[in-house]
Amino acid sequence: MTPIKHQISDKFLMGYAAGTLPEAFDLVIATHVSLSDDVRARLESFEAVGGAVLDDIGPAELADGSLEATLARIKAMPETARGPARRSTGVFPTPLQDVVGGDLDAVKWRSAGMGVKQCVLQSSKRASARLLFIPAGQAMPKHSHKGSELTLVLQGAFRDEDARFARGDIEVADQAMNHTPTAEDWADCICLVAMDARLRFEALLPRIAQRFLGI
Repeated sequence: MTPIKHQISDKFLMGYAAGTLPEAFDLVIATHVSLSDDVRARLESFEAVGGAVLDDIGPAELADGSLEATLARIKAMPETARGPARRSTGVFPTPLQDVVGGDLDAVKWRSAGMGVKQCVLQSSKRASARLLFIPAGQAMPKHSHKGSELTLVLQGAFRDEDARFARGDIEVADQAMNHTPTAEDWADCICLVAMDARLRFEALLPRIAQRFLGI
């Protein structure tokens, strides 16, 4: 695999290992992990630490039927979820294909204006995940953030005021960031985005459209 320059931070990777993140964030991180051997190795180290901590915890009382209920849930899981990791040859890595139901041609895009398209994959009170299509050379409206946002590049590349992000790279944005992501002009940019709060757009028209787009 090509080394990824911008990797997920330890804070989010530890949250993923501990199972404390919203489902939308889990999807982005699982997809990111599938693209990087280095990130996968970091994740395994956090999971090993978590296992060691559990070993030091004393026994706890279990409710009647806990074992039977757990075994039933394991039995009900699809074989693909319990089998060895699979690597996709398409644009979308396997964790994302499992959610979309296929590769890029299976996405049901909706227009977001200026040639930009989106497809909402998951949405809850905690966070949402969506695919974002930005035409080559197109800039997104300048915005800041009310919460946290993870943006994983799947195709093409984009730049903002801070850095360049290509396939496999992930940008972590927070309330301190104000930027204008712009797709590079050699290819359309496709990203997987998760956010736990709406964006703050500077211009009026994007703020109006925001009500309908849910971003």
